[in-house]
Amino acid sequence: MTFIDDKANPLAELIAFDTGPGNALIDDFVRLRTGQPQDDEGRAAAAGKVDAAAVARILAHPFFAKPPPKSLDRNAFRQWLAEEGGLTAKSTEDGAATLTAGSRRRRPAHGITVLPRPPLSWIVAGGGTRNPTLMRMLAESRRQPRSRPRARSAGRPTRSRHRPSPIWRCDHSRALPLTFPTTTGVPRPMPGGVLAR
Repeated sequence: MTFIDDKANPLAELIAFDTGPGNALIDDFVRLRTGQPQDDEGRAAAAGKVDAAAVARILAHPFFAKPPPKSLDRNAFRQWLAEEGGLTAKSTEDGAATLTAGSRRRRPAHGITVLPRPPLSWIVAGGGTRNPTLMRMLAESRRQPRSRPRARSAGRPTRSRHRPSPIWRCDHSRALPLTFPTTTGVPRPMPGGVLAR
């Protein structure tokens, strides 16, 4: 999640962090079960039944309670997911539905609680945008009532065809920063590595 609050100076109020492993766990699960690279158009999840108790156990992972800045490797969830998700005993459809519901619960609902104010609009990017089941669940989560006041919202997440980096692309020739104290916890804005030719 990347939150930009000041249009005049985007870096002044930049907050960015991982809200969870997201679509990667769905891809890994479906690849292991079917050999396909992902749940194509969310069809398996749409045909399955969500195990709400398993979703709750997955969301009890300590990462979710940790405040930003924070980042995550998809592999950090493999053991936890195997133990708490109980996916080995589920059908491909039920496992995909449970993981998709977990992704919907993690983002944006979890992330919004640590932002200074609710966003006026959402832009969803990456491979998950091609999963209608996940996009539907995200839209439904945006319509659910919240306990805190909410600013005007776009309601339905906007789909982006492009996948930005967690912050934005860096011009290596000018050594522009791509990571910030509010995103990864670095001591000061820092550029990326060297450009290999």
